[in-house]
Amino acid sequence: MTPFKLTEELLDNIAGLIDAQSDDALINLMKEVHFADVAEIANELDEEQATYLIKLLDSDKTSDVLTELDEDVREAILNNLSSKEIAGELEELDTDDAADIVGELPKEIVQEVISEIEDKEHARNIVDLLRYDENSAGGLMAKELVKVNENWTVLRCVKEMRAQAENVTRVHSIYVVDDEEKLKGRLSLKDLLTTSTTNPIKNVYIPKVDSVNVNEKPEEVAKIMSKYDLEAIPVVDEIGRLVGRITIDDIVDVIREEAEKDYQLAAGISQDVEADDSIWILTRARLPWLFLGLLGGLGAAAIMGGFEEMISNHAILFFFTPLIAAMAGNVGVQSSAIIVQGLANDDLKGSISNRLVKEMFLALLNGIILAVVLLFFTWVWKGTFITALAISISLIAVIVVAGIIGTFTPLFLHKRGIDPAIATGPFITTSNDIFGILIYFTIAKVLLGI
Repeated sequence: MTPFKLTEELLDNIAGLIDAQSDDALINLMKEVHFADVAEIANELDEEQATYLIKLLDSDKTSDVLTELDEDVREAILNNLSSKEIAGELEELDTDDAADIVGELPKEIVQEVISEIEDKEHARNIVDLLRYDENSAGGLMAKELVKVNENWTVLRCVKEMRAQAENVTRVHSIYVVDDEEKLKGRLSLKDLLTTSTTNPIKNVYIPKVDSVNVNEKPEEVAKIMSKYDLEAIPVVDEIGRLVGRITIDDIVDVIREEAEKDYQLAAGISQDVEADDSIWILTRARLPWLFLGLLGGLGAAAIMGGFEEMISNHAILFFFTPLIAAMAGNVGVQSSAIIVQGLANDDLKGSISNRLVKEMFLALLNGIILAVVLLFFTWVWKGTFITALAISISLIAVIVVAGIIGTFTPLFLHKRGIDPAIATGPFITTSNDIFGILIYFTIAKVLLGI
């Protein structure tokens, strides 16, 4: 299959067909185009053209297109659809995707849209999902699944499964519940097919099944599914009743969104933004950390001002200030990045003290190697051994301290419930710059006897 590529020529052709209202030609052109590619096309069209395209195509395709659209494009299109048209799109979607779209609608039309959904059970399931926090397993799950009662016979189980499977896009697992809907286990299709049709399910099912609570954080759900290589995981409420399931495609979205957020935090962007956002939104996201960097620079300048006389007498110290600051920032970011990654993957083992000691010795080894190179370079360049020694020893101390700060800070933030990814950005760089310069000039002053 050749990957879809949206060219200017194709986009102009589609826009021309829409403007000319050549419906038959447009339908024929879009017939074999995947819904994700249709969404890519709609994102590039203007609002009226995108709406026309969505209204023209069948709901079984456009419903999935809506889930793939950029949020602002989807909002614009939904504003141009009637409540009945929106309801028609929602009926084609799984409940989790439908609930996500309903959650984006203006509150004043939500009830009207829900009432237009002809499948009342589907509507009730959507409403049920809306009551969960979007940042929870309940807000992530879908209601579509296949479940059987432990007291049913194999024959009845097969009949019920056939009926339920009609409403499930993909059957990952068959879950077993008791009369109170509490999750008891899972059912192997092989065991189901090789046992007597009169045998009760309670004699066949596998009692061991991984599940998550409705209030579990999506990040924790992602860790569990990743650890056990699960394609789907059942969700239970506070008393153990089976209420839904989360599938791997939803978890991939969680992982991607979390990675994007961490990347932006590491780059010093304090809120979720995109390149197409307004200048004001982008400014608000970037300015706080830029302001922190400004304060850090002023702090470093103030520290250097306190050593003004020493810098005047030993100008070479000034030349190496950017190197010291850069090494402090780089080492701190490296250390914090490793810790943040370990926390994210939940594979950080051992106590904090052991981790700090390990990082200290690692930084010390790196510092000594780099300091030896710097010592010979400075000695050959300027011919003053004591000055070269002072700068080199300062570099070792700065690298060790930066490594400790870079290790401790994300661990501390994690303990406080703050996203540790923030420690890999300007926060750690700025703090290490200040400490690095202070340590550098203090050690140089002592060793040079000033």
